[in-house]
Amino acid sequence: MRVLVTGSSGFVGRAIMPLLLRRGHQPVEAVRRAQEKPDGRLTTVVVGDIDGTTGWSKALQGVEAVIHLAARVHVMRDSAENPVDKFRCVNTEGTLNLARQATTAGVRRFIYLSSIKVNGETTVPNRPFTPNDLAAPQDPYGISKHEAEVGLREIVRTTEMQVVIIRPTLVYGKDAKGNFKSLMSIVARCVPLPLASIHNLRSFVGIDNLVDFIVTCLEHPSAPNETFMVSDGEDLSTPDLIRRMARAMNRPARLLPVPTFVLKAVAAMLGRRGMAQRLFGSLQVDISKSRQLLGWNPPFSVDEGLKRAVGGN
Repeated sequence: MRVLVTGSSGFVGRAIMPLLLRRGHQPVEAVRRAQEKPDGRLTTVVVGDIDGTTGWSKALQGVEAVIHLAARVHVMRDSAENPVDKFRCVNTEGTLNLARQATTAGVRRFIYLSSIKVNGETTVPNRPFTPNDLAAPQDPYGISKHEAEVGLREIVRTTEMQVVIIRPTLVYGKDAKGNFKSLMSIVARCVPLPLASIHNLRSFVGIDNLVDFIVTCLEHPSAPNETFMVSDGEDLSTPDLIRRMARAMNRPARLLPVPTFVLKAVAAMLGRRGMAQRLFGSLQVDISKSRQLLGWNPPFSVDEGLKRAVGGN
């Protein structure tokens, strides 16, 4: 199958391209500008910046499916005058513009990588988000992703193109950036962390599990016009994550028992409530639909994923 992949140079895109090749597909990568050292195994098309005016006709020639990964990602301390509009330009208008042109080009299936932020920011422990929950995005990134989902479902109602929406949790892996990279660095240096008393539960998804799931949605006959959650299938507390990350690195986990209310108070004083929410709060997803409808199970355990993330495999 000839498959157009946007965001092919990003964290997820770099992992999915070799998997598509191994599964016998013909990936076409859409890039913003010409590459100095293109991969000879891939067809590359320069499309420029992605927004509501991007022209996709050349990239979509002969394409049967689209995997849309490109996005304006969550930005910490966004300095844009109107952040929602900035996110909408790429994540909403850019997505729907591509989808409309894909229908005209005869694309059969459109895979959209959305975000768990469409559901919200936190869950009550052991009450995970499901695909059927009402959307409750709380930041510009989540709002723009939700609006793209709404627009894609409208396109499904008026065309023959199939759409699959995937909402991943926090994605980790060897080349991950942001909070996961920072935490790996701290654990690797054996820095003591005052997090032993946290009793939350969070879902994560390793990059290899995520790309396996995306390709499953590309190929499976029951995936079209559905929304799925994806994770490793095992939820961890923050202390558990640190312990298992340390074990993958052959490092000791140095955790100190400080009451959570003290940590929250300190975080509030320092203006780091968002960071505290990610460390102390729960955010779980239910992947039973992915298991039952697609017969999909994560091919890699959390421990295997963490070993790969720290460079053990």
